[in-house]
Order: sequence, then structure tokens, then C-alpha cells
Amino acid sequence: MVKIRLRRMGKKKAPFYRIVVADARSPRDGKFIEEIGTYDPTKDPSEFHVNEELAKKWLANGAQVTDAVGKIFKLAGIEK
Repeated sequence: MVKIRLRRMGKKKAPFYRIVVADARSPRDGKFIEEIGTYDPTKDPSEFHVNEELAKKWLANGAQVTDAVGKIFKLAGIEK
């Protein structure tokens, strides 16, 4: 199963996330298939960038979205 989820980057107490497509069995910060965006919760308001074409391609291919990424996609206007 393939999931679209967040991959944590950055320093301690200063998280920065990349939105990645990964196998559900791989660890959170482990191997991934493709990077499709970024999310920075430290800015006010929090900032995100999503490649809509890649996101829609993976959703059409049956990738499952985690709750956090689902909220980001909803703000970006990407339909499941």
C-alpha cells in the first residue's frame, strides 16, 4: 500500500516537513518514492507548497492520504 504522508526534517524544536509518497511499511523518515511538497508549521501562518499534478496523479493511482496531509490538501484545494 502506498501512502502520502509527512517526512520530518529540520532541527530539534524546529520541525520542517516534506510531503512524500512512500510505502506504508517504510519508517516515517525512511525511504520514499517521490517528494510532492513541503509544509512549515513554524511560520505564522503555517506555510505549505504542493505540486498539484503529482498529488492528483498519486491519488488517482490509489495512494492513501494521512490525516495531516488530508488537511493540507483540503487547504490547497486538492480533491480526493
